[in-house]
Amino acid sequence: MAASREFLLQWGGYGLTTAEIHYHLPDHPAFLQLYVWQDYDTAPDFPTLHGFLDYWQRELEGALHSVRVAHQHLIRPAEWRAVDGVIVTH
Repeated sequence: MAASREFLLQWGGYGLTTAEIHYHLPDHPAFLQLYVWQDYDTAPDFPTLHGFLDYWQRELEGALHSVRVAHQHLIRPAEWRAVDGVIVTH
């Protein structure tokens, strides 16, 4: 069984990136619409996100207003702490 694309990307240093993209509606430029984009990307340069935004500006009519980005590495060293105590089960 082969590893999934997402696992291989995470292993290669990619993390899950979410972008809130606010854009002007083409027919009503005074109104903003929200689009949520999510993919695996590398921080802090975000080449995948920049590629998507370049495509948006080149091919779509809605002018970008703002972009807010959140990024999280999903594979990282395990977090642990020592616990002083004993758990007894029957």
